[in-house]
Amino acid sequence: MIKKLTPELKKEIAEKAAQSRGDIIAMTHLAGSGHPGGSLSSIDIYTLLYHIIDMEKDKVIASHGHTSPAVYSALARSGMFDPLDVIKGFRRIGSIFEGHVEPSVPGVPWGTGNLGQGLSAACGYAVANRVKGESMDCFVVMGDGEQQKGQISEARRFIKKYALNNITVIIDNNRLQISGDREKVMPQDLKKEYESAGIKVLEINGHDLDETYKALSLAVTDTNNAYAIIANTVMGKGIGLMENKAGFHGKALNNDEMTQALKDVSIEWPLEELRAMRSKDLDEKAIPQTAWTFPAMNLSKAHLYTKDTLTDNRSAFGTALLETAQANKDAGFAVFDCDLAGSVKTAGFSKAFPENFFQAGIAEHNTVAMAGVASTQGIISVFADFGMFGIDETYNQQRLNAINHASLKLFCTHIGIDVGEDGKTHQCIDYVGLMQNLEGFRVVIPIDPNETDLATRWALAEKGNILVGMGRSKLAIITDENNVEFFKDKEFSYGKAHHLKKGSRGTIFALGGMSSQALGAWALMKEKGIDIEVVGVSCPLALKKEEIAEAAAKGPVFVVEDHLEQSGLASQIAYTASTNAIGIKLVPMGIHGFPASGPSKDCLKIFGLDPEGIASRIEEILGETA
Repeated sequence: MIKKLTPELKKEIAEKAAQSRGDIIAMTHLAGSGHPGGSLSSIDIYTLLYHIIDMEKDKVIASHGHTSPAVYSALARSGMFDPLDVIKGFRRIGSIFEGHVEPSVPGVPWGTGNLGQGLSAACGYAVANRVKGESMDCFVVMGDGEQQKGQISEARRFIKKYALNNITVIIDNNRLQISGDREKVMPQDLKKEYESAGIKVLEINGHDLDETYKALSLAVTDTNNAYAIIANTVMGKGIGLMENKAGFHGKALNNDEMTQALKDVSIEWPLEELRAMRSKDLDEKAIPQTAWTFPAMNLSKAHLYTKDTLTDNRSAFGTALLETAQANKDAGFAVFDCDLAGSVKTAGFSKAFPENFFQAGIAEHNTVAMAGVASTQGIISVFADFGMFGIDETYNQQRLNAINHASLKLFCTHIGIDVGEDGKTHQCIDYVGLMQNLEGFRVVIPIDPNETDLATRWALAEKGNILVGMGRSKLAIITDENNVEFFKDKEFSYGKAHHLKKGSRGTIFALGGMSSQALGAWALMKEKGIDIEVVGVSCPLALKKEEIAEAAAKGPVFVVEDHLEQSGLASQIAYTASTNAIGIKLVPMGIHGFPASGPSKDCLKIFGLDPEGIASRIEEILGETA
């Protein structure tokens, strides 16, 4: 419920919006960059929202994150922090007031900038609050130009399907974007698009506080519908020389323009004083952030697959997910799917916990963003998909999850060339190279179903973004030298390498499920008296330098992976060795180019990654070094 707009509050909001207009042109002028045009057209909306909502539980998402000057000033003028701190720090290294909105700023729940993702973020908040049984209102302030993004259509359908009626969209419809008139850049009927998705539409003057308040009030009180408010606004509103000028979308005023603009707006402090202030070192005081907690988990007992079992890692994941959820019914789970529940093995969870299973259809961009946001709300948020769709196709969304320090549990199946027959478009052979770019993401590629079980339970209980990647095919259970299941009575430890076979003439580092192929090669070479160490690597981004140094001292280091050689485990080992002065003879044995379509065994054979091919290559190298 929003506060009543009394005459006194309305007067206060109007005065603060006027002050913010001065803040906006001042901070962008002094920074020499920024986006003043849209900030001026949306400032009345932001100022009203921050004064009438419950800032403790409700959310305001700035989907067009470039309107940060308006967001920061409106929050400051509402009492969240000092407006002078914003003007002094805006777009300066070391300041929390970055060029696009970041969650380091109190009042900003989710950092944006990549257009079209704000509505998906709202879905994430709404889903998480439904899982927790809590109430809140979520307001998404969006640009009109960003409506051209397809991800918004995905989010609209999800809102309608799951009746997320606590979401209200406010479109800053100033009709201009970087290239000019929005209708000429890409014609759209915004009203019809939202209405066709089953969302109620209201059209208002976005600079009229009474009209805006009335529309917001209807949206939050009508719990049977979600609303989109098309707020007709003016680019550069309040500054005569800027009004209806697309050029000021992302251009700060120069000195002459600033002199002219000062006739239209009152800046609270002399410009010279502000300029001198920005020349000084930053002294921002630490602003307390609203911390989110990760639910405490009861790690259910591991499901041991015996050595005579033949199953796939994805089935082991599905079982571990279900058993962990059953053991933690109060923790709050949200499992998201994109029409692949049977293939990624979340169908069991969906049957046991239908209220916690969210089928988003073939809409990966919305789902990844939504699941990432939900993961920051004190629930266990799981997204399972094929590697090509959960990583490659949605890299931008995963990058935003990393930037926002989410806690997404990403389980991707069909990685590598194990999906051979589906061909080039589905063979995910670059996932390590992509994930290494996302700071804070931990990556686990289990070597067999037993480690998959352990890694799944560990990931579900750990705070932070985690990818667990799996192939499609069934794998043999790895055993130790006593023919006992290798992972029996063990716990998962991130970064730990697994010494599967001992040897003295060289070392094979095998990535994940490729350990089975490496062990097959080991057996062939053993018959010939060739003594090679086999190390299974399930944490390619965390292989310890000591492991590499020990292997390098023993002899050639062979890296077996169904991944591109130049960006996978081999490249990680090379980087670690070179930056730690470790002399190494490294022999990459992976993928180069796009694989052909055919059975996975045949695909492996083409690249010499079957046991015979691996053994032959190792024997060749050892012969050269003898």
